[in-house]
Amino acid sequence: MPDTLRIVLAQINVVVGDVPGNVERICAAIAAARLEHDADLVVFPELAVCGYPPEDMLFQAGLRRRIGPALERICAATDGCAALVGFPEYDGTDIFNSAALFADGKAVATCRKRCLPNYSVFDEERYFTAGDRPVVAEIAGVPVGLAICEDVWEPEPAAALAAAGARLIVSIHGSPFMRGKQVIRESIVQARCREVGLPIVYVNLVGGQDELVFDGGSAVFAADGAVTMRAPDFVEGFFVVDFNVAEQSVTPVAGEVVPLPGDEESIYEALVMGVHDYVTKNGFDGVVLGLSGGIDSALTLAIAVDALGADAVQAVMMPYQFTSAISIADAEAQARRLGVDYRVLPIAPMVESTQETLAELFAGLAPDATEENIQSRCRGVLLMAISNKTGRMVLATGNKSEMAVGYATLYGDMNGGFAPIKDCTKTLVYRLARYRNAMEKQTGNSSGDVIPERVIEREPSAELAPGQLDSDSLPPYDILDPILDALMLDDCSSDEIVARGFEREVVDRILAMVRRNEYKRRQAAPGVRISARAFGRDWRYPITSGFR
Repeated sequence: MPDTLRIVLAQINVVVGDVPGNVERICAAIAAARLEHDADLVVFPELAVCGYPPEDMLFQAGLRRRIGPALERICAATDGCAALVGFPEYDGTDIFNSAALFADGKAVATCRKRCLPNYSVFDEERYFTAGDRPVVAEIAGVPVGLAICEDVWEPEPAAALAAAGARLIVSIHGSPFMRGKQVIRESIVQARCREVGLPIVYVNLVGGQDELVFDGGSAVFAADGAVTMRAPDFVEGFFVVDFNVAEQSVTPVAGEVVPLPGDEESIYEALVMGVHDYVTKNGFDGVVLGLSGGIDSALTLAIAVDALGADAVQAVMMPYQFTSAISIADAEAQARRLGVDYRVLPIAPMVESTQETLAELFAGLAPDATEENIQSRCRGVLLMAISNKTGRMVLATGNKSEMAVGYATLYGDMNGGFAPIKDCTKTLVYRLARYRNAMEKQTGNSSGDVIPERVIEREPSAELAPGQLDSDSLPPYDILDPILDALMLDDCSSDEIVARGFEREVVDRILAMVRRNEYKRRQAAPGVRISARAFGRDWRYPITSGFR
């Protein structure tokens, strides 16, 4: 038995469905791990061959045909080392979420995921059949237990691996980001280590996939649960870990333990990565967004520039008679500060033409939200036209608070291919804006705030009517947002929310607005999920409902 074992953690960013491209990346990583790091084993994330989550693509015969040749190519690339790689395994009518261990050009073992998550954003029971046995394989003479994601979330699979003779557990993951997730992950893995008395290698995916962002954070844990190495979040890379191998123990050599980022930092990085990968993986030339002079579009612009670079971003101010001079000035100041292509397109001619066309039909009817929505929809028409002509994707700028209560215009400001801050409440939007400005100061840049201070300080307004403020239609956001969190994150009833100190009338009104506006959310653009429950794949609420 050798005295040491060297493992390379390949924290990589793959593309769902791009099997040839993913295999190219995997084979290049194997070569680098062998030639540059003299690795005994290189470990890739869950379902790295096809990307995670592949969803109903798993049922496509075309995907199935590509998996076998992909594995053959990966196997051939393991001359001189071993590789553990996640892939969908087809066996008759069954599909398994599996990991293949190759070494020296030969298939050594296949591990099938035993615990299939079926909660939150996960619905693996729809696709996969569960594995039914522990798999332990020798790597450089060391018995290594193989696990896949949820298999270390539950006690039994790790205990079975230990009972089967494993001296080390290697677990591959496709664990998406949410606020505070890394602390949760590490506490779970640490519990497994202490239960079975074995070190665990945890390798996670990194990158954006539709509304999910995978944050990496791959790590190594000693048998007592101590974190001996932690890779950075939101960074693709290869991370080398050595283990001392003795007769009775396998012990990780202490490496760099990257500190966990703060709340705003991790959320902001998730938003940036989510925008970058959604735009680039879908082949867009850049993005365009409406810049109103308000806080939501200001934060969205900063995220877009950080994700894609100023040259790939276009900002458009579309003023009307209710747009304040302050808004126009602040929008221009931010656009100039960030160096994006900035245009001003007044919408008065479009609004007036629309109103004239509808004048006879609307005769005798009092003005209401209809006229406000016409303004928003004229802006939406312009942005979509720019998108069609230039190939730039429209970014919607709405936040979670607005999406919850329907304070947005369908086919207007809700237009867009992606909504970066869709899962950020309004109060969080303000925190992220201040974080982004503080981040700029930390770099030593003295040219001013990225988001003008006046934008942060002003009371929010849609500016669709004279003197309009958000507070005319909604309770203050520091009241609205905790009510929404109680409903969405804690599944509280109206009585339980009232018991938290909120007025019954306010709670009932907000919950009614949430229920009434589900039809809007069904038509909204996808956006980055950063909370434990976002509007999207883990919020499935009926549009037609008698529940009150």
